[in-house]
Amino acid sequence: MAEFYGTEVASRLMLGTAQYPSPAILEQAFRRSGAGIATVSVRREAGGERAGGAFWDLVRQLGVKVLPNTAGCHSVREAVTTAHMARELFDTKWIKLEVIGHADTLQPDPFGLVEAARILTDDGFEVFPYTTEDVVLGERLLEAGCKVLMPWGAPIGTGLGLTNIYGLRTLRAQFPDIPMVVDAGLGLPSQAAMAMEMGFDAVLLNTAVAKAGDPAAMAEGFALGVKAGRLAFEADPMEPRDMAAPSTPLIGKAFLT
Repeated sequence: MAEFYGTEVASRLMLGTAQYPSPAILEQAFRRSGAGIATVSVRREAGGERAGGAFWDLVRQLGVKVLPNTAGCHSVREAVTTAHMARELFDTKWIKLEVIGHADTLQPDPFGLVEAARILTDDGFEVFPYTTEDVVLGERLLEAGCKVLMPWGAPIGTGLGLTNIYGLRTLRAQFPDIPMVVDAGLGLPSQAAMAMEMGFDAVLLNTAVAKAGDPAAMAEGFALGVKAGRLAFEADPMEPRDMAAPSTPLIGKAFLT
């Protein structure tokens, strides 16, 4: 069971709610995944008129914890304003903080991210920062008040998987007691399993499920991958070695003469 800001979540799989072919398929995907947290873009809701009320009703019916995000924000001011809208709309202190710095790769702006994180934590938010696997940036975010880190596996929506395994391992080792979620870039359940085997606490994805031919089946596949990876991590796997080692001992073997 994962824990974020004192809240326990049964599932280590988080799912986004965008790009699904229909609300019914979104619901099926969540049911089969068993995901415990749903990320929701504030842009899906209209502040005063609540034009997205039907969508919000659907999310509430899923019975999962909601993690609003500041997706698409390219400045500190925009991200902070969006976070305040999210707190009002969803009645939660949780916010997935995105401050995008590069239009093509959607890489976070490290300077804006730290500044926005500090402003929001000072204002009582519990911030989940979408970041890169940079150790220095991770340290700055923790100093700003974040108690969770969400490093990307690869750029959002690419499905490339874990493109910098060394960097992710280093970040995980540097802050062993900080909850970490691999966020973005995963395309296959095997990639989620690999992240969990490395000791990450959860994974977050959207496109890999929403854009699959059968989103519900893919969601279940990711759930199984996450479970398998976590079990492997907790089982203390064997260390890889260069030389072969027989699994069957030679003692007692019959020798022909």
